[in-house]
Parts: sequence; C-alpha cells; structure tokens
Amino acid sequence: MISTAGTAGKWKAMARPSLPSSLDSTLPGISREVLSVSMEPKYQCQQCKEILRKPFQAQCGHRFCVFCFKQLTSSGPIPCEACRAEGIFEEAMSMLNITVAFPDNAARREIDSLPAKCPNDGCSWSGTLKDYEGQHEGRCDFERVKCEACQAVILLSEKDRHNERECEARTLNCKYCKVTFNFKEIKAHDEICQKFPMQCKDCGKKKIPREKFQEHTKSCAKSKSACQFSEIGCRAVVDNGKQQEHEQTSVMEHLRLMLSVLSSVRLRAEGAGEWQEDSGLGLYRGPEDAPPAGPNAAAHNAGRGGGPGAQQKVTALENIVCVLNREVERSALTLEALSRQHRLDQEKIENLSNKVRQLERTLTMRDLQLAESEQSLRELQFCTYDGVFIWKIADFSRRRQDAVGGRAPAMFSPAFYSSKYGYKMCLRLYLNGDGTGRGTHLSLFFVVMRGKYDALLKWPFSQKVTLMLLDQNNREHIIDAFRPDVSSTSFQRPISEMNIASGCPLFCPLAKLAGKSSYLRDDTIFIKAIVDLTGL
Repeated sequence: MISTAGTAGKWKAMARPSLPSSLDSTLPGISREVLSVSMEPKYQCQQCKEILRKPFQAQCGHRFCVFCFKQLTSSGPIPCEACRAEGIFEEAMSMLNITVAFPDNAARREIDSLPAKCPNDGCSWSGTLKDYEGQHEGRCDFERVKCEACQAVILLSEKDRHNERECEARTLNCKYCKVTFNFKEIKAHDEICQKFPMQCKDCGKKKIPREKFQEHTKSCAKSKSACQFSEIGCRAVVDNGKQQEHEQTSVMEHLRLMLSVLSSVRLRAEGAGEWQEDSGLGLYRGPEDAPPAGPNAAAHNAGRGGGPGAQQKVTALENIVCVLNREVERSALTLEALSRQHRLDQEKIENLSNKVRQLERTLTMRDLQLAESEQSLRELQFCTYDGVFIWKIADFSRRRQDAVGGRAPAMFSPAFYSSKYGYKMCLRLYLNGDGTGRGTHLSLFFVVMRGKYDALLKWPFSQKVTLMLLDQNNREHIIDAFRPDVSSTSFQRPISEMNIASGCPLFCPLAKLAGKSSYLRDDTIFIKAIVDLTGL
C-alpha cells in the first residue's frame, strides 16, 4: 500500500539545523565588545562567557563554543556546571558529552545576523557579526597584537616594519663574520668579532680585521711602542721604524741605567743573608757560604759570583712572570671563545626547536587535509548525477539504538546531483523520528546543499521530489512526493553548506520495520530519492 502526504504542513516540517562541513575551531568565543547592541544571554557561551563562536548545544540545552565544548569534554563526559548553577542538574541529561551534542545552526544564523562594529580604537568598520568573523577579525590594521619575539604590543599594520627594524629580539647576521646573533647582542659581538674592521690610529690604514690588528701594530712603521729597555728605566716611546735608531743613539744612557740596576742588585745580594732554595731555580747558599767580613768581602763576592747569581735569579723570575702572563692571556681567549660558542649553540638549539614546532604544525595540517580528501573520496564513491539516488543503510539495529539513546539522532546521506553541473542535494534520516514522528516513525528529509555551480542554476529550487522506502520483495514501496514551497528558505540558493532540511516527519511507521519486514532484510534498508528533472 502506498502512503501519501496528508496535509501541506506535513511536507514543510523542519528538521533540526544541519551539521556544518567542519567543526574545527582554534578560537574561543567572540568578544562581546564587538556587538553594537546589548548581548542577550542566549548568545553567551557558558564556558568563556563571550559570544558563541560555532555554537554547540549539549543535550541539556546549554550552548557552548565548539572550541570550549571540545576542551571541556577532551577527557570524556563531565557534568554541566551551568545546570548546577541554575539548580536543574539531572544525572542523565546534565552530562556534557560530545557524542550526543550537536551544532546549533539556528543560533548560529541568529548570531551571524547581529550588528557588529570593530572594537579597535581608530577603526570605523561596521557590519554583521558574520562579516566581522569572516572578513575583519584578525585583519584589522588597528588591531593591537603581541610580538612573539619581544612581547611588545604593536599595531597589526606595523607588524612587518617592527619585525624588520624595531624588534629588540629580532635576529641579524653579523655583516663581517656572517654569524647569526640576537639584535641585543650584536653590539657586544662587534667588540669581540675577529673580522670587525679596525683603523690604525698611527698610519691611518682602515679595514684591518681585529684578528690581524695586533700583528699590524707590531709591524706598522708609524706605530709607537716603549723602548725595550723600559724595564730598567728608559721612558722613551718611539715609532717602530725608529727603534733601532733610538737604541744606537742611546747606548750610553742605557748602559748607565744597567749599571744603576746592577749596583742595586749587588747591594741587595750582599745584605740578603742566606739564599734559600727558590721554586726550582737551584739557587742556594748555606751558612758556610756567608761572605767574610772585612777587606776580603769584595774578593769573596767576586770569587763566588754573588752579583751575577742574583742577576740570574732576577732574570729567571722575569721569565716565569712572562710565561704566566702568556698563559693567563691564552686562558682568557679560550674562555671567551667557549662563551661565544656556547651562545651560538644555544641559538642553534632554539632554531632547531622552532623548526620542529613548525614541522609539527605542518604535519597536523597535512593530517586534516588527508582526512578531508578521504571524506571527499567516500562521497564520490556513492555520488550520482542523474537526480536518482539509492541510499543503503546497513547495521540498522545498532544505528536505531544510537538514535533512541540520543547518541546519533540523525544521519546524512552522501551528496548526489541533478546533473554534473546541477543542484547538489542529500537526505537526512531520523531512525527514531523527529518532531511529530519522534518515537513512532522514521522521519526523512530532503536537503539542498551549496554546490560549485549554484550561480548558473535557477532559484528557488522547484523540482518535484519523490522519497521512497524500498520493499526488498519489490512489491509495495512506501512513497512520499512533494513539490517545494518556493517561498521557504529551505529551497532558496544556499548561503551556508546546507539549507534547513524539509520533508516528512511521519514518513514510515516504525511498526512496518518490526518482525519479518520486507523493508528490513539482513539488518539493512534501502531509501530511494528521485528528483524530477523536467524543465532543467
């Protein structure tokens, strides 16, 4: 027996708003400062307390941003704190569970149409909240953002200039040695850079690398240095090229200085008493070697070589001091080089860490793209282009139990088309009924989807639609047919992924699927949709 529509209202019954193509969101609610009017409580996220962004409705009726809801339920179902605050908490209904919640497209359309203005000082933009989220948010030149490197707050329009010229934490390459440094350290690096160009103040030569400057100073004919006899009292400072001339002209002066030093050493040696063994120098004089008193003292000193021995000790001590000085300088240079290398290693580690984080983000995006490609491939496997579509629904019993339990009340068919470049459509089925058919009937709805070629098609959609539950004995199919109400928004050109579904909430009594039903075989049912292509 073929059942037909009872009343015109039967065909116009509306299903709950359809699911969007993607529920991904990395942002919480929209700031309430964006609204040009006072915000109604029904538009507020129960978690972040801002304007709902991609609203998600829990089974208890409270709404959340999809980002907030996913965060709340990331570790599994949790109690709804809003229910507790309102004193309506029920164990069964007041649990936030991602599997039984659904996107609230009705609330989203209302929110999208609210008047909005840019909250940034100096910006005069205004429009709808949908325009703000899709076209202006995050792109306003007057928006103040934080620099990730130096944490300074800047205008978005000045971000590029800040990163290139002003950021204290930006990285630059030393133009002399090409090593990468933080901007704050580049000036300190110039003080030790071995390639840094220096100028000799004496001869005026420029662009002498620091690593060769000391060598140049020693060889520069116009550089001045102290006389090598400065240790014994010569105070002359002469050009390097005139050192030999100075030594030749000052021989007598240098000899007098030497005589004075030797006399001083001799006097100290005569009055010093006993020599003791000194740091491995081998200089020792015991009591029996003490100089005799009286007129033989000078001869004794001459015979023992006391004066020259003291001079040897002074010379040895000077050599030791020179060696120690060189070791200290070498150690200081080594320490400086190690410190510089440590800074470079730290910067390399930070750069590698940034690259790893960037690769992780890229891998995540690739996974999302792969998931979308797989979804598109599955849709293409079942896609038709002649306005006729047969939907095979297996595991009927399990799916029906999910619908009764509220875990998956509705399911969508793959998309099908009226032609290759025609209307894009799909079906929506409630296995436990929806609206007036809840708990007693299968509810079947027809959905017009946004297609790639909508701009070339005639709107509103006005083709006759026939919906069928197939008798697998091929005897008595259950058939409903209707012509769209062209004044309904369900059949206007889609502005979102899907229009509001329209069809029959009383499509088929559930009793017809009980027992040995010819419509249910091997736990599988078949639904057929036919779109009349006349006039296209």
